[in-house]
Amino acid sequence: MKRFLLFIILSGIFFQTVEAQFWKLKRIELAGGIGTSTFFGDVGGYSQGDNWAGLKDITFLQTRYNFNFSIKYRITQEVNLRINMVSGILHATDQRGSNEGRTYEANTIIFEPSLMGEYYFIRNIAENSYLFNKGRGQGIIDLFKSLDFYVFGGVGALNYSVTPNAKLSRSQFFDPGGLTAVIPMGLGGDVAAFPNINLGLELGFRYSFSDYLDGYSNPQYSSANDVYYFFNLTVTYRLKTNKNVLPSFR
Repeated sequence: MKRFLLFIILSGIFFQTVEAQFWKLKRIELAGGIGTSTFFGDVGGYSQGDNWAGLKDITFLQTRYNFNFSIKYRITQEVNLRINMVSGILHATDQRGSNEGRTYEANTIIFEPSLMGEYYFIRNIAENSYLFNKGRGQGIIDLFKSLDFYVFGGVGALNYSVTPNAKLSRSQFFDPGGLTAVIPMGLGGDVAAFPNINLGLELGFRYSFSDYLDGYSNPQYSSANDVYYFFNLTVTYRLKTNKNVLPSFR
C-alpha cells in the first residue's frame, strides 16, 4: 500500500513537471496580421478646442490598412523576442478638419522593420495541458484558461514615401519621404484556439522621429513629431522545436 501511494505521488510530481515544460517544445512562433492604420500628423486633424482627447481625428477618412509579419522566440514562458515587419499606407486629409480650406491631402506608403520584446502578464494555462496538446480541446467552459494578454515595446526603422495632392506638392514645406526611427509599443491579447494556433487582437502605437510622414511640416505651427496607430487581427502558429531550438518538422 505504501509503495502504491508513493508511486501515485511521484507520478503526480512527474506529470506536473512535464506539463510545466510543454511550452519549451514550441519556442518559435510565426505570426501574421491585417488591420487598420490611423495617422496623426500636420495634415488633417482638429484644433485642440474642438477635439476632446483627439477622438475626432479617428475617422474613416484618415484610416487605411496595414499587413504585418513576425518571428518570435520565447526566451521564457512570459517573455518573447520579436522581429516584426509592417507594410501599409497612412492617409492624411484636411477634409472635415481644422484646416479644411487648405485642402492638403497625402497618402504615405510605409515599410517598418523593428525589434521588440513582449511581456505576457497573463499567460494561458492550456498550452501546458497534456490533453490540449493532444488536440482533445478544452471547451467553452475553459475559454478563460486559454487567454493571453501582453504588452510590447522596442525600436524600429521606418522607410516612407509620400504621394501628395497637387496643392500639397507645391508647398515650400513639402518633403517626399525618407528614412527615420520609430518607437513601437502597445498591447494585445489572444486565445489558444488550437494546440498550435492562437487568434488575437493587437493595438500598436508608433512614435516617429520625423514630422514629415505626411510630407508636410510648418516650423511655425508644428510642435510635435508624427504618430500613428495599428489595430490588427492576428494569427500565430507555434512551431515545434528540437533540443537545439531549431524548427522540427517531424
